[in-house]
Amino acid sequence: MSPALELLKRETGLAWGRGGGPLVSVGFYAGVATLLPLATGPEPARLAAIAPGAAWTGLALAALLGLDRLFERDYEDGALELLALSRLPLEFTCALKCLGQWLATGAPLALAAPVAAIALGASPALAPLILACALVGGIAFAFTGGIGASLSLGARRGGLLTAVIVLPLFVPPVIFGGGALDAFAGHLPWRAAFALLGAYAAAAIALGPLAMAAACRNALS
Repeated sequence: MSPALELLKRETGLAWGRGGGPLVSVGFYAGVATLLPLATGPEPARLAAIAPGAAWTGLALAALLGLDRLFERDYEDGALELLALSRLPLEFTCALKCLGQWLATGAPLALAAPVAAIALGASPALAPLILACALVGGIAFAFTGGIGASLSLGARRGGLLTAVIVLPLFVPPVIFGGGALDAFAGHLPWRAAFALLGAYAAAAIALGPLAMAAACRNALS
């Protein structure tokens, strides 16, 4: 097995077991979907109107779970320094870490998103687009979340600092994804918003590892 695949397998396994892995994230997501009708009222028409946006926002919040340990565990036990000295570029290593995070938590959350939206009253016709937005948006959340996780290395209460850094970076994909879902539900053009979501995810994949690697080198120096 190549070093890259071996590292991806390691990172996916760590993300799967880090703090409960997808079980905690999906459980948190289910809790948000359960509490929403209690806060807004059980009227089906009201719930149906806000279901896609609420499911999308809950997905962004659930994606925050586990980000604080993305680099912190390897930083504490010295593995991050060994990874920085390995044959693989540190930028590529950071990208694999984020990909493993997405495979372990982002993909299960994406599968749960259409179920949560339909349970809240969204039309089943929205399910394919919700899944597509959740998959693409989940990648954006993983790579932008990695930036916050790397910048908070070595800081006290790193989890809180990670959330403060990451939440503003989550705003564009939430806007683009929510806009695409609202436009589709209203029989309006939605492809432009979905394209912007994909462009943001591509930019996060391209630029995120560079920022993460620089932050990790700064923490190790």
